[in-house]
Amino acid sequence: MKPSNTAKKNIKNKTGQRRIQPSILSQIQKTGDIRKVDPRDYDQLAREIRRFLIQKVSVTGGHLASNLGTVELTMALHLAFDFSKDRIVFDVGHQSYVHKILTGRKDGFDTLRQYGGLSGFPKRSESVTDAFDTGHASNSVSAALGMACARDLKGDRNAVIAVIGDGASTGGMFFEALNNAGRMKRNLIIVLNDNEMSISPNLSGLAVYLSELRTASSYTDLKEHVKRRLAHLPKIGEPIADHLSNVKEGIKNMMIPEMLFENFGVTYLGPVDGTNVQQMVRTFRDARKLQKAVLVHVITKKGRGYEPAEQHPDKFHGIGPFEIETGQLKHPKTRPGWSQIFGQAMVEEGARCSRLVGITAAMADGTGLKAFGLRYPERFFDVGIAEEHAVTFAGGLATQGMIPVVAVYSTFLQRAYDQIMEDVCLQNLHVIFAVDRAGLVGQDGETHQGIFDVSFLAQMPNITVLEPKNAWELKAMLHEAIYKMTGPVAIRYSRGTASTAFGEHRRPVGDLKSEVLREGEDATLFALGHLCETGAAMCDRLETEYGIRCGLVNIRCLKPMDTETLRQMAKRGPVITFEDNVRTGGFGQRAAAWLAEHEPGRRILIMAVEDQFVPHGATDALMAELKLDAAQGAARIADFVKQVQKNKNE
Repeated sequence: MKPSNTAKKNIKNKTGQRRIQPSILSQIQKTGDIRKVDPRDYDQLAREIRRFLIQKVSVTGGHLASNLGTVELTMALHLAFDFSKDRIVFDVGHQSYVHKILTGRKDGFDTLRQYGGLSGFPKRSESVTDAFDTGHASNSVSAALGMACARDLKGDRNAVIAVIGDGASTGGMFFEALNNAGRMKRNLIIVLNDNEMSISPNLSGLAVYLSELRTASSYTDLKEHVKRRLAHLPKIGEPIADHLSNVKEGIKNMMIPEMLFENFGVTYLGPVDGTNVQQMVRTFRDARKLQKAVLVHVITKKGRGYEPAEQHPDKFHGIGPFEIETGQLKHPKTRPGWSQIFGQAMVEEGARCSRLVGITAAMADGTGLKAFGLRYPERFFDVGIAEEHAVTFAGGLATQGMIPVVAVYSTFLQRAYDQIMEDVCLQNLHVIFAVDRAGLVGQDGETHQGIFDVSFLAQMPNITVLEPKNAWELKAMLHEAIYKMTGPVAIRYSRGTASTAFGEHRRPVGDLKSEVLREGEDATLFALGHLCETGAAMCDRLETEYGIRCGLVNIRCLKPMDTETLRQMAKRGPVITFEDNVRTGGFGQRAAAWLAEHEPGRRILIMAVEDQFVPHGATDALMAELKLDAAQGAARIADFVKQVQKNKNE
C-alpha cells in the first residue's frame, strides 16, 4: 500500500528545502483525535506509540509488556467508540497506558507512577475518560454491567465496554458477572484480550478452552470468505447471506468446541486478530448493534514490538527503569529481595518436609515460589487469579495433614478475607500465609499498598501474625511456622531488598516475644520488623539532635501481642509504636488499648498511616509525606517525649 502524505517524514517546502513532518502521534492531543488519522497511517501510529512507551517506561519503570500487546486493540477501541461519552473499564488497569496516550495525557508520562504524577492505573480523578478505578483483577464486567444498567435506566445511548485479559478471566467474579450479564437484554461489550498470559503463564481449564478457540479460526475465516464472495453477487447475494445466517450457529457449533460463552447467554464474536485495527473496528461496531451482552475474543501478543519483552513478558509485566538496547535493569539489586529469600527458604524446607505444599494465585515469579514449583512440581499449585479459592483449597489440604503455604501479595489477600476467617481460622487449620508486599509498595498506588493486613488479620481468632526484621529472621519464622506452630500463621514482609542489618540479634522466634535491639532510658520505640532500620535511624537522630536516649524493640510477633515487654517498657517511660499499616486496628492502636486497660496513665505515641488510601510514588517519598521517615519521625518523638516530661514535672 502506498504511504499517505502524513506518513512521509521528509517533505520539500516552497523553497525546496527538506523539512521533517511531525509524527502522527504528535497530532493526537485529546480524546477523539485518533479518528482524524488516515487509516493508511494506523501501522505507523502503532509503531510510534510503541517507541514512546518503551522510551518512557525505560526511565520511570512500569507495566510495559501488557501495554505493548494492546496498542492496536486500544487504537481500535478509540476508533470505534467516543470515550467522551462511551465508557470503558480496564480490568486490573495496568494495560491502560495507550488509553492515556490517546486521551491527551502523553505529556504526563515523564511523571508516570511518581508521587503527584500520572498514575499507572485508570483513575477517575485523573480523566473523565477513566470510567472506573481499577487495580485488582476480574471485576471489570461487574462494574461495566452496572454502568450499562444505569445507562438504560436513564435512557442514555452510550456504549459500555469491559476489557479483560485471559488471566483475569480465570477469577470467579468474572463468571458471576458473565452469568448475570447473559440474563439481561442490555448491550454490554466484553473484550477478551487473549495473550495467553496473566503475570505468569496461564494454567487453567479456561486457558485450555481459549487455546481451542484460537485454533478454531477455520470458522471465522470461512465466514469472512463467504461474506466477501456473496457481496459481489447482484440481487441474489443478500438473500443468500440472510439464509446462511440462519444456519451459521450450527456451523459455529460444529467447528468451535463447546460454546461456553454462548451457553451463558453471551454472544461470542471471534477470534479476531489483535493486530488488525480495521477488522477490530468492524467487529466492535457490529457488537454495539446487538441488544445483549457480547464477548469479542481478541488475540494479542504480550510485549509485541520489543524483542526483550516478547521473549520475557513476565519480566516486563512490571519492571523498573531499564536499558532499551538490552532490556537489562539500570539499577539491578545487589542483594536478594524478600520474595527471593522466601523462595529459597521454601526450596530448603521442601527438601526436609514432604508434606510442605506451595500455592500461588498466578504469582509464581512475583512471590518467589517459582523455584519451589520447579523443584517440587507435584507439591506446587498455581490456581490462577483466584485468591478465595487458593485459601479454601489450602484449608482442604490442611485437613488431610499437608502443610500448605499460600504466597500472596498483601493487597490481594484482602480478596480472601471471608475464606481466611471461615475456612481456615474458624477451624484452626495449619495454613501458612506468606504475605508479600506488606506495607507501602510505592509506585503502583492505592490499589496495591499493603497497609491493611495487620488490621484485618489481627482481628481473626486463632491466627499468629509475624514480621521479620531481616532475611535470617524470615527464614527462621518460616521454619518455626512449619515445624513448631499449629493453626493459621501469617508472615508478612515488605517489597524490595531484604535487610541484613541486626545480624548479631538472633533471638529464637518460637517464644513469640519481642526482641530488644537497643536500650534507652528516656523512651522506647516499638517498630514492625522491616521498619527496624528506619527506627534505628530515628533513635540515632533523637540522641544526636535532641539528647533523647530512645530504646528500639523489634515487635516480631504482631499477634499475639507481647504484653510483657510492652508493660516493662511502658513502666520505664513513654512508648512509641511505628508501623506502615493504617492506624485503625493496627498494632499501635491495639497496644494503646491494652495499656489503657492494664497500665492506665502510661503514655503512648502511635506513628502509623492515618485513615486514608496512599497514592503512588517512591516509597521514600511516601514515607516522608506521611511523616514516617527518620527525620520527621524523630522530631515527632522528641516533641512527644518533651511534652510527657513537662507534664511530669508540673
